[in-house]
Parts: sequence; structure tokens; C-alpha cells
Amino acid sequence: DLVCVDAGLGEEAAGFATIEEEVVGPLEAWLERGGVGDEFAEVETYPKGERVHARRFEVRAESEGDVEVAVGRGVPRATEPTAGLGLAAGDAVRLDRVPTEKLNDEGSLQNGAKLFVNYCLGCHSAQLMRYNRLTDLGLNEAQIKNNLLFTGTKVGDTMRIAMAPADAKDWFGALPPDLSVNARARSSSSGSGSDWLYTYLRSFYRDSTRATGWNNAIFANVGMPHVLWELQGSRGATIEEIKSVKDGAPGGAHAFARTVISYDTDGTRSEKTEKVTEGHPHEGTDIKLTAATGGKLSQAAYDEQIADLTAYLTYMSDPSAKTRVRLGTWVLIFLSIFSLLAWWLNREYWKDIK
Repeated sequence: DLVCVDAGLGEEAAGFATIEEEVVGPLEAWLERGGVGDEFAEVETYPKGERVHARRFEVRAESEGDVEVAVGRGVPRATEPTAGLGLAAGDAVRLDRVPTEKLNDEGSLQNGAKLFVNYCLGCHSAQLMRYNRLTDLGLNEAQIKNNLLFTGTKVGDTMRIAMAPADAKDWFGALPPDLSVNARARSSSSGSGSDWLYTYLRSFYRDSTRATGWNNAIFANVGMPHVLWELQGSRGATIEEIKSVKDGAPGGAHAFARTVISYDTDGTRSEKTEKVTEGHPHEGTDIKLTAATGGKLSQAAYDEQIADLTAYLTYMSDPSAKTRVRLGTWVLIFLSIFSLLAWWLNREYWKDIK
């Protein structure tokens, strides 16, 4: 379906665009003035009639003159969610947003702690976190000891692992990182560290060319296997990469080639390369994941579990955050009252001096 976008771009691209139909990107645009082709960079869903700031489309004129009208062709939004998750590879990956209500929900945090101990703590330590700190999440020491301690560790100990660094290097190629502050370390312009973890833990796919049999859409060639695969199941991936190539003949013109690499749910790899002869291609890589199969949980239920685990990892990276915010509120109230009293006292001292 054609989607008409009246961009009205000025020097600073400060105009607005109105989406005439509800679509899912990316949208391929033809710039009317000068006939220059470009693509909308965003992969978003915009409701019908929504006014969208034109800069979000990153429409760039490749000839002199402002862009006045862009007309694009988009894919109509499906009535049901499409299987798989499209991710743009590279530094600016598109991250899914973690459900923020999970970050302060006690039940979610407790479940996240259980998932962390059962699935993560075998390889990843959290040496800045003590087990007894989990009392902040509504657990008592007896519950922590009976449900979260399995190797004779004491409640007051830090979350260490028994795996020797030399063994870790032999098995994984490197020592798995400590996860104490991982949720903070992963913050970037693409999103928070929580968003990164939430997306990463849901983006594994089968890859028989890797030693572990797994790969990840936002962390290519990661050494970590998919430890939660029994819950999610196996999924494949389609990786489409467009590159600029030059003809072999002397003085040959530049062209574009599309390479599509596919992995099925068993990790079997296939590859196909073809020359791009239509449209207005741009260099880049796009990864789409297929629906997971064979897992104990549905995709929605698995996402819930990952949101809980992400919430716990976020809490662990800054356990005092809630206390600090609560205390900060009272400090601001005190300073406001103190400032008012100081102003009143100053006025009384100086009222007879003109």
C-alpha cells in the first residue's frame, strides 16, 4: 500500500510528517524534488494520523534543494504479531524496552533472583553482591538458605562461582564476566543496560558453525551458550547483508550485492548471494529471528521470565537505588523547608534596615 508522507522539511528538518496509513517500517522513500531515492532508517510502527517529527525518518537529500514531499511504500501492519524479531546489526542496534513495572515489583525480583541462581551463577559470579542483601526483596535468611544456596555457601557470603579461571578459558575461551554491575555497564545511546540484557537474552538462535551451537543477534559470535534454551526452545535466523561491490572489469562501476544467510532451528546454515538490481539499496545488515519451537514455555511466558531476570540484574547493579531515591525525596523536602525558614529569618533580621 502506498503511504503518503508530507514531510515539509526545512533547513533543520523541523517539519512534521503525517502517516496516512498504519504501517510497519522500514519504508522506502522516493524524494519528489530531484527524484533522489533514500530509505527511512527507522523500523517503527506509527498509528494512522500520528504526527511524527520528520527528523525521525532521517530523510536525506542527495541533491541540492530541500525535500518537499516523500512518498513511500510500506508493509501494512499485521493484525497479529509477526513471528520473529527484526534487529539491525551494528553499533546502533534496536533494543526492545524492558517492562519497567518489573523493575520495582517484589515478586518479579524474587523470581529473577531464583532464575539467576539456577541458570547464571554456575558460570557468572556477582562478587559485589551478598546473599543476605536479598532480604531487601522480601526474603528472610531461612528462605535464602533453603532455596538459593546449594554448595554450602553461607548467607553472608558474596555470590562467587567454583569454576576455576583456567577451566573457564579452556571451555569458553575466556572467563565469563562478573555480572554485579553488568546492567549499568551495558547502557548506550541505543537504550539502557536493562534494555540490552532483555533483548540479548531473547535473541539467541541456532548456529551449527559455533562451538556452542548458538549465536546471538545483538552479540555476534558470543561465547556464551543459550542456557535458557529448554525454556524458550530453538529458533533460526535470517541474516541479510547488503554490500557495495565493484565490477571486476577495469573501470567497472560500483554495484550492490545482497547476501542472505539462513539458519534453521537445528542450526543448519545456507547462503545465497545475488546482485541488487532494483530499488535504492544501502549498505547494512539486518537480522530476523524465526519463532521458537520446542521450548517448555510460550514466547510470551518466556519473555515474562526474562523480564524478571533482567529486573533482578538491574537491582543487583545498584541495590541501594530505591533507598537512595526515597532518602533523596526527604532531603529535598527538608531543604525546601529549611530554605523557607532561612528566608523568613533573614527578613526578620534586616526588616529595620533600609
